Amino acid sequence: MAMESPFKADILKGKVALLTGGGSGIGYEISYQLGRHGASIAIMGRRSQVLQAAVDSLQSHGIPAIGLEGDVRKRKDAIRVLESTIKHFGRLDILVNSAAGNFLIAAEDLSPNGFRTVIDIDSVGTFTMCHEALKYLKKGGPGKDISNGGTIINISATLHYTATWYQIHVSAAKAAVDSITRSLALEWGTDYNSRVNGIAPGPIEDTAGASKLGPEEMMSSRQHMPLFKLGEKWDIAMAALYLASDAGKYVNGTTLVVDGGEWLSKLRHLPKEAVKQLSRSVERRSRAAPVGVPKSKL
Repeated sequence: MAMESPFKADILKGKVALLTGGGSGIGYEISYQLGRHGASIAIMGRRSQVLQAAVDSLQSHGIPAIGLEGDVRKRKDAIRVLESTIKHFGRLDILVNSAAGNFLIAAEDLSPNGFRTVIDIDSVGTFTMCHEALKYLKKGGPGKDISNGGTIINISATLHYTATWYQIHVSAAKAAVDSITRSLALEWGTDYNSRVNGIAPGPIEDTAGASKLGPEEMMSSRQHMPLFKLGEKWDIAMAALYLASDAGKYVNGTTLVVDGGEWLSKLRHLPKEAVKQLSRSVERRSRAAPVGVPKSKL
């Protein structure tokens, strides 16, 4: 049963949001909730089938939405997607960077190319989208109400707060994302009244990340989580609504942790040798899964 939003239905009325990775999982839920609260939605992604399924679902709920194919690692794609968003909706108020890459692997088995790929998607992709979106987001000037500027939300993680087994590549990438968030908040908050914040989700049920990085073999030990449960995509979307709306108008440069306190305790769930077997098992399940957005995620 879907939980009721604590926010007014029109808190984002007239706003336009562009979301990378907004066609599935957490990204889709954020797209959906921003749209249900008044925003028009543009989704950027690499898989046309996923994009179309997400757009169809959003439109079925009366949400103005478009899907735009593009890779956040490519500057020309970022420019084209932003231009298309402006052409279609006439403005841009909110940018959510939720495109990401991840997989479990021991550090000694990770190739430099594999490391670089995740850095390019998560870190370079986030900066590229922010950089190209700035000219559309900046509206105010020094000394004016900060709520007049556009806002950016970067989806991060808690992996790098201490250390996380078998995810050195993502830990490095998300540490960079958090640094990007703080630096842009300082510069663009001062110069353009644009707020830049982040959200660091914990383990979220019914997502690709949960099935890939924390399948049944790992997530069975919920007793070690402070709240004894996984989070929901809804929890992350509500955090995004807070940061994107006037409720968060004085929040800038913060990465909001939404994980029930899980990051405070990290255990070694699997021995090193089991990771290789688990990775192969997850790969086989991923190849067998149908392409698209599962009904449970829409």
